[in-house]
Amino acid sequence: MSSLLLVSFSVLHAQKLGRLNESKIVNALTKNYGDRAGKRGTAWFRLMDKSYQLEEKEKLKQVNHFFNLLRFVDDIKLWGVSNYWATPLEFIGVNGGDCEDFAIAKYFTLLELGIADEKMRITMVKAVTLNQYHMVVAYYETPASIPLILDNIDGRIKLATKRKDLIPVYSFNGKQLWLNKSKGQGVLAGKSDRLKQWTDLNQRMGVSNLKQPKLRME
Repeated sequence: MSSLLLVSFSVLHAQKLGRLNESKIVNALTKNYGDRAGKRGTAWFRLMDKSYQLEEKEKLKQVNHFFNLLRFVDDIKLWGVSNYWATPLEFIGVNGGDCEDFAIAKYFTLLELGIADEKMRITMVKAVTLNQYHMVVAYYETPASIPLILDNIDGRIKLATKRKDLIPVYSFNGKQLWLNKSKGQGVLAGKSDRLKQWTDLNQRMGVSNLKQPKLRME
């Protein structure tokens, strides 16, 4: 994981436990987005509490299902800008977001549950049936594995080879950036901090920079 990501994510953690500071986060969600947001934050922590000891594939299922319950809404409607990558807390707080927000929240939650960064990539794809770009999480059980895809369009976790509707474009995690020309590993293209939106996202992690939406959904 990049040092930038580690620093930005660590501000959410209680100093002694090394785990996310539930009280601080739930209070911030309630203060910034209302009581329902605080309850979603509590539900997020209960999800993690019950998932820490699960096998990795079961963690994928639990996290994918949890976040797919949130609403899909375009950035321009929700935030008033065309391409805003929300932090997981903003996504939970406002009760929705677009495909990038689903993928980012799943990725960071799975990191918190102990899945290695090397096993995951946030992946930009072309959604053929929708004729638009889309973002998913790819999980590699081993470096040579065909990845499993966590998606908000199709909630069933499937092998990438079974997702004929998705064409990979590029992917990244906390360390690296890849250009994808197939359903497999892709070609290494440098560090993930080359992506401005990814760097910006990590700089906004925490409870002190929560953005207010243009659209209130509750």
